[in-house]
Amino acid sequence: MPRPPTQVSMAWRCLPYELYVMQLYLQKEALEQMGIYHFDSWAANFGEVTTALELTVEGSGFRFKSRFNKFTNLPELMNIFREVADVQTKDMLALPVPALREGKYIIVESEPDWYVKQVMEEFVARAERIRGGGVDPTEDNFLKITHEARLLGTDARLLDAAAPNSVDGKLNKVVENVFYEYERADREGKIGCQLIFSDIGTPKGSWSEDMLSEDYWKQTATLEKTGGEFDVYNYLKTELVKRGIPADEIAFIHDAKSDAQRDVLFKDMRSGKKKVLIGSTDKCGTGVNVQTHLVAMHHVDCPWKPSSIEQREGRGIRQGNENEEVAVYRYVTKGTFDAYSWSLVENKQRFISQVMTSKAVSRTCEDIDEATLSYAEIKAVATGNPMIKEKMEIDNDVQRLKLLKASYDSQRYSLQDNFMIRFPKLIAAAKEKLSCVREDVKVRDEALITSAEFAITIGNATFTERTDGGASMLEAVSKCKTGELTPIGSFKGFELLAEKNFIGVNYLVLRGKTEYKAELSTSPVGNMVKLENLFNGMEENIGFLEKKIESYQKDMEQSKTEYEKPFAYEEELKAKIARQYELNAQLDLENGKVADADIGAPEEKELVSNVAESKNPYQTGTDEYKR
Repeated sequence: MPRPPTQVSMAWRCLPYELYVMQLYLQKEALEQMGIYHFDSWAANFGEVTTALELTVEGSGFRFKSRFNKFTNLPELMNIFREVADVQTKDMLALPVPALREGKYIIVESEPDWYVKQVMEEFVARAERIRGGGVDPTEDNFLKITHEARLLGTDARLLDAAAPNSVDGKLNKVVENVFYEYERADREGKIGCQLIFSDIGTPKGSWSEDMLSEDYWKQTATLEKTGGEFDVYNYLKTELVKRGIPADEIAFIHDAKSDAQRDVLFKDMRSGKKKVLIGSTDKCGTGVNVQTHLVAMHHVDCPWKPSSIEQREGRGIRQGNENEEVAVYRYVTKGTFDAYSWSLVENKQRFISQVMTSKAVSRTCEDIDEATLSYAEIKAVATGNPMIKEKMEIDNDVQRLKLLKASYDSQRYSLQDNFMIRFPKLIAAAKEKLSCVREDVKVRDEALITSAEFAITIGNATFTERTDGGASMLEAVSKCKTGELTPIGSFKGFELLAEKNFIGVNYLVLRGKTEYKAELSTSPVGNMVKLENLFNGMEENIGFLEKKIESYQKDMEQSKTEYEKPFAYEEELKAKIARQYELNAQLDLENGKVADADIGAPEEKELVSNVAESKNPYQTGTDEYKR
């Protein structure tokens, strides 16, 4: 059977099912000899589903999620797998490559503006409708929401060219950091090249100096929504040129159409003629040899696979880079899918790294930080103390129960807020609005008695024909500013206003003691019919508000009942914490004096004594060992 090529990063370094597929392709006979004929059988032998807390999709909290993220019988699995695979990792190769600056990634967070928050709320509403089964999958589905959410996390203008340009937005942060690295390299006398990775918003055309004009982007923002007028690449280059980086030092990987052009571009990057290269993972990943003077790399978006991140960062963290350190920036927009995407990829990579390792694998392997387990193992071996293992288990149990307790407390505070503040306020507001609606209905009834004929005032002109009134109203609405609620006239004693938002939806608002809203269409007569229906149907709000008040009152009582329920694991948590305290006291971990603890049989004490005499900081109770 042929062996696959030896690689550090292979396409099949993925999750359990893909490992099974690779074995099925290369080792079908070996699997059948073990009685494995399908994935369920493979999973029963080598995998296990575990449940753990993880970040929610919207990044606003945590949830329990069951995943196939634990391997069992791992030595047998890897022995079979290595019959057809060579695993080569960084620690095995020990190549002279640059280190991460300060030993960590630079996480750059952006706060979402009001528009992003509004669109995220619309995503939630859409998801609820889809989950309820009331939406045709050809019109809307979760895949579409996921795609649009990724665009939103990068820049809202990728969804709507008329969306506002947030000063604190991700792309503007990228521009700031790229320019900072450019100036820093210049101060330090380095050539200082950089890579910017974005799989989203690839260029729709070549960059031109016309883009330096403020009017260019304003005109782009006024274009009809087409889903492709704004692109990340040209915007980044425009802003970088405005900061002072020469346009001829910034290149797009997409501009190199042929192999010859790519070779010229890569040579320019290696020589420093080009300082900034913007590209996607596919075009700027494998085979891109531009590392010579790279000082920084920027992840504008998060790819789907850990291997994509490896390919991106492998452009700079590799042999041939003359810099000792490379800064790697990861950009995240809070309140969007960005945090969830990075968390998902991180979990995948952590899981993969525990299997594809140069070290001897354990019997089981799950989604836990390997560094923590390694530290605990060294400590247990050094002291020969069985209490260390118990403490590890107790610490994990306490952490799990504290997370549950924190979730319980958080929910309890929320429940207390519900019946003491939130629902009383909602009930009061609903009652006040109900009173306003009833007063508006009285005014409406009087207006119907005194003036039964149709009449609408737009500006200073009054129209008695629906066609004329509707046409005049549409003209007035077209002149209103986006994002504002603008008075445009009156109708039978009620003020008439127009509301325009940034996503292209306009509303007609009738205001009395309270407001009544209907979505505008392009039909003059149709809008007048909507206006009259809004006017004549005011009393429908009375029944709606009465039911809403009743619902709020029930929810308030339910919150009070739930608030009074005790924490189900309170006694277990107290017992675990007490045992944890006892272990800490017996091990004397508070002072780091593990070697002095009187905790075992004579043989164990002798081993502890020998450890105490050694000078290895990892085998004593010194502060360095604690770290």
